[in-house]
Parts: sequence; C-alpha cells; structure tokens
Amino acid sequence: MRKTWGLLLLTGVLLLSACSQTQEPKAATKTNATSESKQTAEETQAKEAKNNPFYRMPQVAAFDVKSSDIGNDRVLKGEQMSAIFGVEGGKDSSPELTWSGAPEGTKSFAVTMYDPDAPTGSGFWHWAVVNIPADVTSIPTGAGDEGGVKLPDGAIQLPNDARAARYIGAAPPAGDGPHRYYIVVHALDVEDIGVKAEDTPAFLGFNMLSHTLGRAVIEASAEV
Repeated sequence: MRKTWGLLLLTGVLLLSACSQTQEPKAATKTNATSESKQTAEETQAKEAKNNPFYRMPQVAAFDVKSSDIGNDRVLKGEQMSAIFGVEGGKDSSPELTWSGAPEGTKSFAVTMYDPDAPTGSGFWHWAVVNIPADVTSIPTGAGDEGGVKLPDGAIQLPNDARAARYIGAAPPAGDGPHRYYIVVHALDVEDIGVKAEDTPAFLGFNMLSHTLGRAVIEASAEV
C-alpha cells in the first residue's frame, strides 16, 4: 500500500513539473510578442516623426489657421485635387485660408503646400506664395490660380515642382495609399524674404529658416 501511494505521489509530481515546463515557453512567447509589438510601434512613430518636414528645424511659435474648403476630416476634396495631373474630378483650386494669432514682430507671410510622401526621394511642392503683407489674414479659394489675381498686392507665386507658378492639386499615385499634405502659413520677420520669382520652394524654405517666427499648419490627406 505504501509503495502504491509513493508511486502515485511521484507520478503527480512529474505531471506537475511537465505542465509547468510546457507553460513557461507560452509566457515567454507572449512577452516577446508584446515587446516586438511595442518596438514596431516605436519604430513607426520615429519614422513618421523623421518624415515630418519640420522634424529637424528649430521650434517656433504655433498660431491658428483654418479653411472653409477643408472639413474636420482633413481630407482634400475634388476641388483641391489635380486635373493637370489627370485626377478625375480635380480642379487644381487652392483652398481658402484664414489665420490668426501670428507672433508679434511678423512683417510678412508665406504660404506653402508640400507632400512628404510623394515617391520622389524629396517629396513634392504643390504651392508656394511669398511676400504676403503682414496685415493680410486670409486668402480666398482659388487664389493660387495661374496669374494669382486673387492674391494680395505684392505677393508672388513661385514655381512648384511641376515648374508652374501656381497651385497644383494633390495627385498621389493610384494605389499608393494616403498621402499627407502640409498646408502651412509661415510668419516671417522680414517684409521681403529675398527670393526671385523663378526660385524653387526648397530655396524658399532655406531662406525662411532664420526668419520664421511661427507656423500655422493644416495636415490634410488625399488618396486616389
């Protein structure tokens, strides 16, 4: 009888040990999966931060900008898409913009629209307007049309990356997923930022680096 109880007790101990050993890898697997998931999320966040056009620039004051042409979902509509680049329903019409709260000392504004997700290696500049007087706080829908007749006196449109001195709408490649479009009002500490009408938006950005007091940003998106 004692032998029988001894065998039963030994068998129970061995079974418990086997179960414990079987469960330990599962716990480790779960921990590893959580760790990998966290690492992936952090890598994605870091990648997105580095793809922000202002990631490596000095921090400046933020002020407010809104658009009656862009809804709360921040998705660009057909009017802001590009007929020039063949998007069905596109109209290449620049959005209305109204801004407020610019920093003290602002002497002029610039407006730009940039797609950092364009598959070019350098993004795509859709629009750049400079030398907007400091007392101007809005520009109407379609101000970026060729000729810029709706722009304030003295304002200049630079050639975009299609080499047209006007607004060109969003046109992400079909199937490329959503692209981000940074529509930015830059508050500058000079009346004339010192670029020529034929200069590029990238050169404008370089010139603005040491003259920017603040930025008002709409991060919109579009997908075809």
